[in-house]
Amino acid sequence: MEKNESQWIERLSAMAAASSQVDSALYAKYDVKRGLRDVNGKGVLAGLTQIGDVQAHPEGDESGPGHLIYRGMDVEDLVAGFLGEGRPGFEETVYLLLAGELPGGAELAEFRELLGSYRALPDDFVHDSLLKLSSRDMMNAMAQSILAMYVLDERADDVSLPNVMRQCLKLTATFPLLAAYSYQAYVYYYGKGSLVIHAPRPELSTAENFLHMLRNDSRYTPLEAQLLDLALVLHAEHGGGNNSSFTTHVVTSSLTDTYSAIAAAMGSLKGPRHGGANAKVVAMFAELKREVKDWTDEKQIADYLQRLLKKEAFDRAGLIYGIGHAVYSTSDPRTIVLRGQVEKLAAEKGLAEEMALYERVERLAPEIIGHERKMYKGVSANVDFYSGFLYRLLEIPPELFTPIFAMARIAGWSAHRLEELANGGKIIRPAYKSVAPRRSYVPLAARAGA
Repeated sequence: MEKNESQWIERLSAMAAASSQVDSALYAKYDVKRGLRDVNGKGVLAGLTQIGDVQAHPEGDESGPGHLIYRGMDVEDLVAGFLGEGRPGFEETVYLLLAGELPGGAELAEFRELLGSYRALPDDFVHDSLLKLSSRDMMNAMAQSILAMYVLDERADDVSLPNVMRQCLKLTATFPLLAAYSYQAYVYYYGKGSLVIHAPRPELSTAENFLHMLRNDSRYTPLEAQLLDLALVLHAEHGGGNNSSFTTHVVTSSLTDTYSAIAAAMGSLKGPRHGGANAKVVAMFAELKREVKDWTDEKQIADYLQRLLKKEAFDRAGLIYGIGHAVYSTSDPRTIVLRGQVEKLAAEKGLAEEMALYERVERLAPEIIGHERKMYKGVSANVDFYSGFLYRLLEIPPELFTPIFAMARIAGWSAHRLEELANGGKIIRPAYKSVAPRRSYVPLAARAGA
């Protein structure tokens, strides 16, 4: 061979890039919305859903706050309800998203008991799939285990609604195990740490179980469990148009099995443009805290934020991570709910000064972005801005930030899969217009390099 493997790969990659590049002017010519978005970032309407809604602002009030709606209910009202009653809310949220109604007291107790009964994996599965086939990436490890669960299900390909509901409940119950055990295997095989595997406890909530299984001593405070539970509620659903939920609809429309559909959603969420932003926020703040000597000096903070936008700091991407959202402009309701609660935990952990730094950046960043960039709409802090800080306060390693997102979003994915199947729609097949020039076949002997 005249070329070695790396030369072949580089050459073919360059050819692929050159032959695949589409002239950006053609998108305007044919009125194609790149990324299925309008110029202002709003998604192009591609479907109808009863499950969730994301509102940039109240109807008729463009300066009003954003809203997140679960089954017609404002998430802020949902959160105020269970926090006011001093109980966890994730299981209630799962019930609401799947069934479309809030459960009664007896129903909620029975539903929690059902999830608890599903919160188990065979010992040989834990060893063979989670421990033996460990991965450096927790999302890949979880996706691998989700596909392996297909083998254990005698009705894996049955897409009747009762069977899919059973599968979704089982996945919702076992996701915390998959995440915690995948991380423990990672620590053991790649970090040379001790392998500690705690069996789940059916009487605990999802958040409590995760902290119990993650921590070697199984200890956690009521406030820690409450805030992780809150984060799960706020991440459980975000409308049918987010990338991973849309993926769930697309893949489900082919009538594939539940495990394949959820594994596809996991692949979508793993992408840093979707599920990994809070880890970027934490890493960005780590540099900010080194660069800004006086955390109360707003000029120093503003100078650093301007350097971020000018690609002179952090990862040189020109982004202030955690600021801005495709839909929300005035405010992200999840941020408003989370901020006040995170402040309590920061005070408990002795990190009130760092919390104040986050709040200063949250206030200054939109002003600086508006001054430096051409804006089609306002920007504000999104949920990733504080969720990463929360996970740090909970001593959760960055490798698990996106898996926690998945632990929550499995509720929304399940609801969207059931909705797609219930409506019996056609396979989702959007159109792409070919803009490749037509050409004739050239015999091999007449080609260049023959």
